[in-house]
Amino acid sequence: MTLAIKTGSAPAEDISEVSPEGWTLTTLGDTSEINPPKARKDSLPADASVTFVPMPAVDAAEGAITKPQIRTFAEVRKGFTSFRENDVIMAKITPCMENGKIALATDLKNGIAFGSTEFFVFRPHEGVLPRFILYFLLQPDFRKDAEHQMAGASGQKRVPRNYLLTHEFLLPPTHEQERIVAKLDAALSRMEKAEKAAHRAKERIKRYHAAVLHAAVTGELTNDWRKANKPRETGHRYLQRLLREHRARWEEVELKRLRATGNPPKGDKWKSRYREPVPFSTEGLPNLPAGWVWASFDQLGELNRGKSKHRPRDDARLYTGPYPFIQTGDIRRSRGTIREHTQTYSEFGLRQSRLWPKGTLCITIAANIAETGILTFPACFPDSVVGFVQDNDLLKVRFVEYFIRSEKSKLERYAPATAQKNINLEFLSGLAVPLPPLDEQAIIVRETERRLAAADRLATTLLRLV
Repeated sequence: MTLAIKTGSAPAEDISEVSPEGWTLTTLGDTSEINPPKARKDSLPADASVTFVPMPAVDAAEGAITKPQIRTFAEVRKGFTSFRENDVIMAKITPCMENGKIALATDLKNGIAFGSTEFFVFRPHEGVLPRFILYFLLQPDFRKDAEHQMAGASGQKRVPRNYLLTHEFLLPPTHEQERIVAKLDAALSRMEKAEKAAHRAKERIKRYHAAVLHAAVTGELTNDWRKANKPRETGHRYLQRLLREHRARWEEVELKRLRATGNPPKGDKWKSRYREPVPFSTEGLPNLPAGWVWASFDQLGELNRGKSKHRPRDDARLYTGPYPFIQTGDIRRSRGTIREHTQTYSEFGLRQSRLWPKGTLCITIAANIAETGILTFPACFPDSVVGFVQDNDLLKVRFVEYFIRSEKSKLERYAPATAQKNINLEFLSGLAVPLPPLDEQAIIVRETERRLAAADRLATTLLRLV
């Protein structure tokens, strides 16, 4: 919405040398009545309907009032700024002015409206088009200059009325204003159509993402592959191998711990302390493709909450060290792969936490439910995040990440309807996960990554267009 109109305070004789023929150096105060008198108390019946415009009702992108309210004249005639049809309103206060809260008032009930006292009202004089003034005020350069003129306390600065009254610019003749406005209207209409088309395309890409993930974790994606290839082992045998490895890993770690205490075990009784993985309910589960099997999350690897024991959590001693500390926001922004972090732990922080290995699947269980990301570096995280580790390469962790992502909306429904929504570790441990044979997992991950990457490239292109 940029007008090629000279603004500033250059002398008239200098401007006339470069201005188009017929254009006149003037001021906003000379072209519009700024803050005209309020509506008379007796101008309408007390119960007459009028338009009320709170600040959020102004759409900065459209330069229009898009979400007005209807109130009675008695409710608003005192204490609010009044304006009428074809007036231009502009927010005077930070940050609303910088954000372009400027609009042309149209379609007003009884031809009159009221709004925040933080609006300036421009009523253009004869020969000055309201939409021309609207487009002039919407110019980024004008708003930037107005921002520099703001005065008042920090956080509550306002554009001075005198700045607007004396702000100079070149005004074209009315017939040229009409041509300028018509061209801008047409250009903005094309932009709006393009933005709507891009928005529809992005929604389709979002649905495509969901469809690809669903096809991946239900076996639809590899229907043809299964017809042409026989898995090296059935899902049942594969799961049994996972469970044996799960137990062997526990025994290895536990034996190492016992020996470190100076009391190595003399028999095998200590092995009875092994906790069998949490089972899952088979009720209501759909049929799986041939060779697949259901397994509980807990059967697939280690599933544990992050650690952040120290209180208070904002103790400065915990932070600014060499160990990445992943938070729920980092996971939400990761798009499935955690490559960066915004906070670090110190040695003190690490001692009250745990350093999870690269390749850990992080799952948020509070606030933003079931956001996922796989670590590309060792990191700590708090107990609002669950970590899943499969460290013997017998499972494609990315396949599990796809499953959680595809089930996100369902998992959110299990969170209690409280101010702090969350799901717990016990719930996740017993979650039934569809498990294809390992070689089929590799095909699923490769094909899913290819399709999602292509969709992401298209989404990036659309963002550049709008």
